[in-house]
Amino acid sequence: MKSVHSALIATLVSSVCIVGLPVAADQDVTRGVETLGPIGAHTVWVPDRLFAHSRLYDGDTGGVLAIVDSAGKLTPTPPMHAPTRNEIYSVDVDYSRGRRGDRIDYVTILDATTLRVTGEVLLPNPTAESNTSIAHTALLDGERFLLTYTQFPETVVTIVDLESRTIAGVVPIAGCAGIYPAGPSRFATLCGDGTTTLVVLDENGAHLRTERSEVFFDVVEDPVAMAGARLGDDWVFISFAGQVHRINYAGERPVTALPWPLADPNERAAGWRPGGLQHVTIHSESNTLFVVMHEGQAGSHKDAGPEIWRFDLTSGARLGRFETSNLTADLFGQMAGLEPGGWADWLLHLVLDTPGVHSIAVTQDESPVLFARNAELGIVAVLDPETGDLLRNLEEAGITGPTLGVR
Repeated sequence: MKSVHSALIATLVSSVCIVGLPVAADQDVTRGVETLGPIGAHTVWVPDRLFAHSRLYDGDTGGVLAIVDSAGKLTPTPPMHAPTRNEIYSVDVDYSRGRRGDRIDYVTILDATTLRVTGEVLLPNPTAESNTSIAHTALLDGERFLLTYTQFPETVVTIVDLESRTIAGVVPIAGCAGIYPAGPSRFATLCGDGTTTLVVLDENGAHLRTERSEVFFDVVEDPVAMAGARLGDDWVFISFAGQVHRINYAGERPVTALPWPLADPNERAAGWRPGGLQHVTIHSESNTLFVVMHEGQAGSHKDAGPEIWRFDLTSGARLGRFETSNLTADLFGQMAGLEPGGWADWLLHLVLDTPGVHSIAVTQDESPVLFARNAELGIVAVLDPETGDLLRNLEEAGITGPTLGVR
């Protein structure tokens, strides 16, 4: 009963029985048309690898607002929303014969109210895919340019002009990976020699110049993970051993700050280190960093963490730490129809181990909520970001997936 995989099987059995899931909010019964209202601050995209789609949830009610299909990809990336044009974008892949044959990569453009497809932009290069596909697509500030990362046959970033729905350019980034927005016409990428590169575009999206930083991490002894978190002109990356690296991209070249540790010497000796897949997020207004933590060793950087730690990014001081909710017990309780907080629910939480979480994302409003997910369970927790108290769960959250997407 304590196996996470048992919960996964149970989720699959439950999910295949789902019928009549809503695809959007505010149904107009008279015309049989469903529309999506304004996307609020407490919404989150939950991609599902098995069903090849992403569901948009309301974190305040736990309800599903929309579903966007993402054809062909190993791991769907969360859709991107551009309020300035009232559009949603999904980077998709298709093959001429199902899972084989000629490949076509494209950006699907949807109306953000009706979710109808209004257009697409064919990509000249195949979009990269990985277990998480984190930092493989991005929407730059200003919402004009959408970027996709290509790993093979060449390492490049393709610039899509969403206003004209054309390809604005292709930028070579040999030896580097990932896309990290740093303004309306600039982005950063991490490089295999321990540096980071800033790429600056002109007003039409063409490649203008590239500037590289000094070496700021050891790619062999303590590499950084691609799952970074943004704070204005800065990006924060966490190393496998728990060093916090902060880089500023506002100037001519990237500027790196001295790293600082998440754990103190005693905690490091006990094995405390970051772990997970999308294991870092930042609430910008409060300058608060959240990191998924676990007791592990070298090589355990993808393991789920039973705790989330909070830090002040100015001082590096830890503000608190809390245990993650027991998503296995919550999932089984929902499937069994148990009353939350009842004796049967209490017993379930007693006998089932807490699986920890792989991914977290915090909303950016004045009263934020923190979403937490285990990649092997079809449930997402909505937490109070200061205390870790469980506010509610997002139910029927697919089968498996490693990422979350917030505004």
